[in-house]
Amino acid sequence: MNTSSFLRSVFAGLALVALTSFMTPSDAQAEPLYFALEVRREGRLVAQPKLLGETGRTLRAERRQPGALHSDYQLILTPMPEGKSYRLALDLTLPELRGHSELALLHGQQRKLQLGNFPGELEVSLLLMKVDSPEFRALMNLSETEATTSARPI
Repeated sequence: MNTSSFLRSVFAGLALVALTSFMTPSDAQAEPLYFALEVRREGRLVAQPKLLGETGRTLRAERRQPGALHSDYQLILTPMPEGKSYRLALDLTLPELRGHSELALLHGQQRKLQLGNFPGELEVSLLLMKVDSPEFRALMNLSETEATTSARPI
């Protein structure tokens, strides 16, 4: 094998490697998401967590009173991108009650879920938004304005 055929083989190999690296789909970037939930048990408000997460990563939240052995609630959300929507797996555990649901949501969509054994036993209202969307920025500005205007002077 002479030098010129060797160099042609090396260049052909490098070109093939470069071509296949561009053709291989890259892993999708994790997209930051905002979740606003309202949890009701038999009509009584139990929790209102507002959480930041991202696609492809499981989000866990738990509320426990100081010194308590058991938590007031445990929440697990797993968001996955699915076309223009998001597929969510939601698991909620309250003392003596559990619920699970899988659903698809669009950006800005809010859904009410019945997770209990009968309607109203365990109800979750869930809102999903893309972080850094115009709707998300508007929601955060609204919250900041409300917080500022509700403060009383000392």
